[in-house]
Amino acid sequence: MSETIQEKRERRNALVKDTRNLLDKTVHPEWTEDLQQKYDGNMEQVEALDAEIGREQKLMDLEAEDEFTAPRDPRPAAGRREQGNPVFDKWLRGGDSALSAEDWHAVRNTMSTGTGDEGGYTVPEEWATQVLEALKAYGGMREVGTVIQTQAGGQMNYPTSNGASEEGEIVPENTAATDADPDFGTKALNVYKFSSKVITVPIELIQDSGVDIEAFVRGRIEQRLGRITNRLFTVGTGTNQPTGIVTASAAGKVGATSATAAVTYNDLLDLQHSVDPAYRNGNDRWMMHDSGVKMIRKLVDNEGRPLYLPSYDSGIRGGVPAELMGRPLTINQHMAEPAPDAKSMLYGDFSNYIIRDVMAFTLFRFNDSAYAKKGQVGFLAWMRSGGNHVDVGGAVKHFQHGAAA
Repeated sequence: MSETIQEKRERRNALVKDTRNLLDKTVHPEWTEDLQQKYDGNMEQVEALDAEIGREQKLMDLEAEDEFTAPRDPRPAAGRREQGNPVFDKWLRGGDSALSAEDWHAVRNTMSTGTGDEGGYTVPEEWATQVLEALKAYGGMREVGTVIQTQAGGQMNYPTSNGASEEGEIVPENTAATDADPDFGTKALNVYKFSSKVITVPIELIQDSGVDIEAFVRGRIEQRLGRITNRLFTVGTGTNQPTGIVTASAAGKVGATSATAAVTYNDLLDLQHSVDPAYRNGNDRWMMHDSGVKMIRKLVDNEGRPLYLPSYDSGIRGGVPAELMGRPLTINQHMAEPAPDAKSMLYGDFSNYIIRDVMAFTLFRFNDSAYAKKGQVGFLAWMRSGGNHVDVGGAVKHFQHGAAA
């Protein structure tokens, strides 16, 4: 009998746990050639399983998409799950005219017409919460940063203070203490208006009661807003857009001039120790593009032990993330790929990157002639969000490849 995707995941996790055990110095004090061969063999199997799991998951996703768009029996399906918000689902399918007076009362209580002349509706709070929670899956910045929520989007200045070089003093008897006022400052935590772009849905799907139209529209919104916000939280310039963590970070190490982009064990050590020990307190981690992970996977320390360990039970409570030199590693596909002069790697404490979401998530529905003549209904989501690195002590630093030889 063929192995299920769940069984493959379990076998992969068992291999990763065995690989981590190989690198445990208390179990294997010396790194031998036999251990290296075992490590290499385990990693080859993990890579093969990752590829198989990825192909099967893609096939399952395609089958789910086909199921979503396939013709359905118009009769209500027995046992079909209830929509998350029946009034909201009714509005998504039929617009304003589909709502009764009782429905409009529910709208005023849960959705609200809080957008003034712009029209549209502020979505139910639980719907907005689900979308914002799902944005964590797109890139990594929401996973490692600190997310705050505000009801309004007005100017916000976040207080900063760098006390890294401050210290006290010894004071003789009958001598006044020296004044040393802390250096306080602020960093702007502005929000910007993000659009999902218009999501067009065929009228046939809107009319099909078997289609979970709410989940479909929400999923597309999550993908689009998740990707644009993560990209700008990573590499945004700070001019008419958020300041990305790469933009805000200082250089921790610049690599040697090379014909090809390269990184060494010593580069990683230098980058790690360029960050003050105060920030290497358990919240510190690495961040890089997946192609950067590929580059560092074969690096070893001075004892010949591999520096990289894959994750297992990822996304599950109690799961262990991928690690580099014993610290968690976050893959962010909006980081630069390794290349001459590229800032391809970050290290430090990311908790002082503040992401601010305004809890006024607005959704528009379009069924005018521009869409009707194509047999479509359009949906457009707006959200307001921003991000900035409010630390002024160098909590996160980057590795920059040297210039091309």
